[in-house]
Amino acid sequence: MLPDPLAGEDSPELQDVLGVLDDPDCRDIVKSLDEPMTASEISDCCDIPQSTTYRKLEQLTDASILAQQTALRTDGHHTSQYVLAFEEVQIMLDERRQFDISITRPPQSADEQLASMWSEVRKET
Repeated sequence: MLPDPLAGEDSPELQDVLGVLDDPDCRDIVKSLDEPMTASEISDCCDIPQSTTYRKLEQLTDASILAQQTALRTDGHHTSQYVLAFEEVQIMLDERRQFDISITRPPQSADEQLASMWSEVRKET
């Protein structure tokens, strides 16, 4: 069985999350994702140069704010799409009075689970 791409990412680095949420382009990308979109679609929608869009998408996925999925197409030319990977972000003080972060994830549909697994297979090959 392939690993869940979001497993173990319930507590991303606080600085990574704060950094992307402080970035206006990253916030625009998050606001625009009401459905899965490709990097090109995001670039057009947010009016961000494509090279910048790819950099921001990488930062957002590294911070566990977005997830990259593979859209399976019948012609065999699969494409990457990005989706929101959270429902809620909480920043709190832990018992040692240090900041901690928690991200609540949305449940994945069967199609999303298949796309995630396919994305992992593509990374392995």
